Amino acid sequence: MSFSHINKKNQPKMVDVSGKEMTKRTAIAKASMFLGKEVISHFGNEELTTKKGPVFQTAIIAGIQAVKKTSEIIPMCHPLLINGVDIDIVIVDKEYIEVLCKVTIEGKTGVEMEALTGASAACLTIYDMCKSISQQMVIKEVKLLEKTGGKSDIKNG
Repeated sequence: MSFSHINKKNQPKMVDVSGKEMTKRTAIAKASMFLGKEVISHFGNEELTTKKGPVFQTAIIAGIQAVKKTSEIIPMCHPLLINGVDIDIVIVDKEYIEVLCKVTIEGKTGVEMEALTGASAACLTIYDMCKSISQQMVIKEVKLLEKTGGKSDIKNG
């Protein structure tokens, strides 16, 4: 198996996508996060406002910013003109939340890394905004749920 980001001299390279076809591409990533009963007990109407502001709203904005900046922090990612980002944060039970990040583009490369980065940044923002209540929070899992467009579609459920 060869890696697309390694050249013939075994050195890193950025993949040349100039020969690829422009297609509509989407990616959906999910992050699961343990907040704990103490943090979630402070939420009302699916939102918690701390001294730093509304937690979920701020996390959504941070996730959107992270999607747009992915190529600046993941070395081999191409800078992309993102068509849309939709982040949804759901309180699953008395201890856990889920963050879903959907990214869409019409381009020559996928947006999996952008969706994963957006979900991760949203969780990190929630941690930052709630750490005065508890530092027992844990980002449990960040995974790609779905990818469409390009060579292959993926559905991980």
